Amino acid sequence: MRADKKTKLLAKQLFKLSVVHGAVSPEQVTGVLGYIEKTAPRHSLALLKLYHRAIALELAKSQALVEHAGPVTAATLKSIEAAMTKKYSRPVTATARPNPQLLAGLRVRVGSDVYEASVSGQLAALSSAV
Repeated sequence: MRADKKTKLLAKQLFKLSVVHGAVSPEQVTGVLGYIEKTAPRHSLALLKLYHRAIALELAKSQALVEHAGPVTAATLKSIEAAMTKKYSRPVTATARPNPQLLAGLRVRVGSDVYEASVSGQLAALSSAV
């Protein structure tokens, strides 16, 4: 079911209630979910999907997913965390995940931003330019 304008507005307001000092508050999220459960608003499934999407996007802004082809040291992850924390002016935590499709290098994803310094990415850019 598609959400109507009132449902979208309510989801946006509930999301704003869930963010305290620029970060998602687990206590506020629990309170919002309790409110939704207790009041059972119209189109509650659509409301929950919109709310979940907004919360997931906000949480993704504080996490850096580092995809790598070879081994990555803890010092490298710490330096990526420091650089991304400085760039985004908020605490960012880095987590490593191996990606066998990368030939060499790294791909870092923070929210919807992607920073790529991999050989496969450079080859793909070259092949699309030709």
